[in-house]
Amino acid sequence: MLALALRMTLRDWRAGELRFLLVALIVAVASLASVGFFTDRMRAGLNRDAHQLLGGDLVVNADQPINAAWYAEARQRGLALAENVTFPSMAMTGEGDAAISQLAAVKAVSVGYPLRGTLKLAGPDGKEVETRDIPAEGTVWVDQAVLAGLNVQTGDTLRLGDKRFRIAQVIAVEPDRGAGFMSFAPRVMLPLSDLPATHLIQNGSRVSYRLQVAGEQREVTRFQRWLQAQIERDNVRGVRIESLESGRPEMRATLDRAEQFLSLVGLLSAMLAAIAIAMAARRFMLRHLDACAMLRCLGLTQNQVTAMYLAEFLLLGLGGSVLGAAVGFAAHFVLLGGLGRLVTGSMPPATFMPALQGVATGIVLLVGFAIPPILQLRNVPHNRVIRREQDAPQPVTLATYALGLLAFVGLLLWQAGNPRLALLTAVGFLGSFAAFALCGWLGLRLLRTARGGIRHPGWRFALTAVQRRTGATVVQIVALSLGLMALLLLTVIRGDLIDAWRNSTPADAPNRFVINIQPEQKADVEQRLAQAGVDKPLLYPMIRGRLIQVNDTVITSETYADDRARRLVDREFNLSTMRDVPPKNRIVAGRWYDDSRPEASVEEGLAKTLNLKLGDRLRFDIAGQQVDATVTSLRKLDWGSMQVNFFVILNPHLVADMPKTWITAFYLPPEKASLVNSLMREFPNLTVVDVGSMIRQVQDVLDRVIAAVEFLFLFTLASGVLVLYAALVGSQDERIRESGLLRALGATRRQLSQSQWIEFALTGGLSGVLAATGAAAVGWVLARQVFNFDWTFSPIVWAAGLLAGAACAFVGGWAGLRNVLNQPPMQTLRGA
Repeated sequence: MLALALRMTLRDWRAGELRFLLVALIVAVASLASVGFFTDRMRAGLNRDAHQLLGGDLVVNADQPINAAWYAEARQRGLALAENVTFPSMAMTGEGDAAISQLAAVKAVSVGYPLRGTLKLAGPDGKEVETRDIPAEGTVWVDQAVLAGLNVQTGDTLRLGDKRFRIAQVIAVEPDRGAGFMSFAPRVMLPLSDLPATHLIQNGSRVSYRLQVAGEQREVTRFQRWLQAQIERDNVRGVRIESLESGRPEMRATLDRAEQFLSLVGLLSAMLAAIAIAMAARRFMLRHLDACAMLRCLGLTQNQVTAMYLAEFLLLGLGGSVLGAAVGFAAHFVLLGGLGRLVTGSMPPATFMPALQGVATGIVLLVGFAIPPILQLRNVPHNRVIRREQDAPQPVTLATYALGLLAFVGLLLWQAGNPRLALLTAVGFLGSFAAFALCGWLGLRLLRTARGGIRHPGWRFALTAVQRRTGATVVQIVALSLGLMALLLLTVIRGDLIDAWRNSTPADAPNRFVINIQPEQKADVEQRLAQAGVDKPLLYPMIRGRLIQVNDTVITSETYADDRARRLVDREFNLSTMRDVPPKNRIVAGRWYDDSRPEASVEEGLAKTLNLKLGDRLRFDIAGQQVDATVTSLRKLDWGSMQVNFFVILNPHLVADMPKTWITAFYLPPEKASLVNSLMREFPNLTVVDVGSMIRQVQDVLDRVIAAVEFLFLFTLASGVLVLYAALVGSQDERIRESGLLRALGATRRQLSQSQWIEFALTGGLSGVLAATGAAAVGWVLARQVFNFDWTFSPIVWAAGLLAGAACAFVGGWAGLRNVLNQPPMQTLRGA
């Protein structure tokens, strides 16, 4: 039986019956395998580099100086220690009007840093050189971007705060750099012993303190347990322990979210390809009815027929899945190029697991979507050879279609990772399918009403063709629309969203933020800004405080299930105080405080995230002092104004004696950019954030991410074209008979060719219009409901959708029906 199955497979391959099934299977497997290889290598890199990513076996991360008793306990246990302090600040070079400043991520390190992993410096010949040293006193090591930004080179001098440093080396690899927002700023590394002389750390500075620990694993584990007990006993806030088990939690969380999203994108492609597989398998079944009846007449039993075709499809599934895994392996390099460098450094080689998972995916799709039609062949009767009848599918065969649904659900649960996300995704998939199907059906109904007024033969033939095969046409439209909508969202709509955001931002919106203004500097900074022509500079007090209690409930990160809420309560808030409601703030509930008793005004989004309401009593820890305030108002902020905004504002009397710094934001035209350098010369402790520069850096990262996702959505579009092709090929025999009859009745080859191209244009154009409409609707929702700015519908979206849809339909249609008109009418009529 296996030999017979092999001969049948070779026969069907030479006849071209299996090629399309193979292509659809390759696309489905490749879309998921590319994501699998990418995440497998990323995860393997994180596991391999766990020590290096931490810089030790254990890391204590805090937003306040680390307790000296913890150092003493670690030393008593014989553990090696290293510490580093990181914060944003301004690096300067040059003198007078020639001075240049740049925002930098400053890192002060102690001797022994890093305890695990190795720093690498850029050698004179361009090669990376490993080092176990740290910068010598009076020197700094910097990223290459610092040299470019400040127009300096090694050996030159730069200033941090009140101290000057010589640039000694260029950093090539920093193993524990991480992926936080300040990682976008270039690194400046100095010895920890030089940090006090800079006077950069002041009250209210946002600083991260890290203690790295290394030693025998058993002692490290015991120290971790002791430290955790101390933190829980003393209810210490703002401290996070990172171990080899957790690795870098923020990097692992980023990778988990990326894997879920990319896997679901790949699954959408696989599901569309599965539809193409089912349609191609049905055509295979219809074309093999006569052959199967002949085999039955020659003595094969139902079970033998079933076994033969199952063996044939198993061979096809294995071959297609292996080829799909190979294509996915090649495609994952595109994802690595766009996303890999954002998370970690060099990657370990790929393992075989994603390939095995890809093969398993291909077999599951084939069993779920191709086997049900094939099982109908076992029910073909002997007398079909004479009577040419086909029995309806048996109930057991219909039941096997449930296998496709089970395959879909299983893959969805596997790729989504949790049932809730799988359910939401399934609802989204089915909802999108249903919406596009309904719109496609309505569009075809409208075309039917237009048919009566058209006299052109080509147009009438085309309209008749799409009406006669409504179901197949709707499937084509849905598949093509989904792929096109995804790509339009990432291209045209993304550009429109960015343009709409820019247009919604006032021309004079602040583009510079100045932080760390000390109380004794406030008047002087205000005066300098006014002298430079800054219109009514507003300086706001900023107070660092941590929310520790709401009413009678002590608040910890475990209090909330939402990830954003956990992050908010696990760090210090930037609080403020003022007598009047600040500009661009609007009271939406309650009343503004009158400063007669402890009161607080809370931003409505924060209140929703933390489940706060009017009348709640909040307790904050501010520099070791606890203050209570009652929520008396909720505010709606205009985040698009780019003004200074605060989540919580307390009444002035409550925090009159609390330590505070000041912050301001203002618009600085390009011709006055030298103001930043003059401010830095006079007040070296200030940090000036160039909003435009930061947005450009973030935009660069987003462009790389979106380029990778766009590439993945090409699989979705390819799957849509495959569905269109499968639907057209499935009707090829019927179309050949129709064209033969029409040519016999007087229709010319040119008229029939025109009708085919018109049919492709109608199908593709309708798909493109629906895709553009869906993409524009999503863009409107994002603009108005999420980002809260005006949205203007651009006709370019519909033009792009129309052209792209028609182009895809022409490609799929030409491939599927190019041979329909090549058969002579007489031969067609004789065959009928």
